[in-house]
Amino acid sequence: MKNKLKVYRAMFDMTQEELAKRVGVSRQTINYIEKGKYSPSILLALKIAYIFNCKVEDLFILESEDLNEENSFAFKGGN
Repeated sequence: MKNKLKVYRAMFDMTQEELAKRVGVSRQTINYIEKGKYSPSILLALKIAYIFNCKVEDLFILESEDLNEENSFAFKGGN
């Protein structure tokens, strides 16, 4: 999953440490999210979006390779 977290932090002139404190995680967690090594929980993603007054979709971009057949969101049908 791609993200624009670093861009938003820069727009708000906020350090990783400051953001981490505001959302209740470690600076390392913010760093890992920015580097794409960690995907935040829904709650954490919502908290971050709230801080930056934007939608979760503005911050986090789900890519096609993030999905596979097992985890596809497409309805497979059947009764």
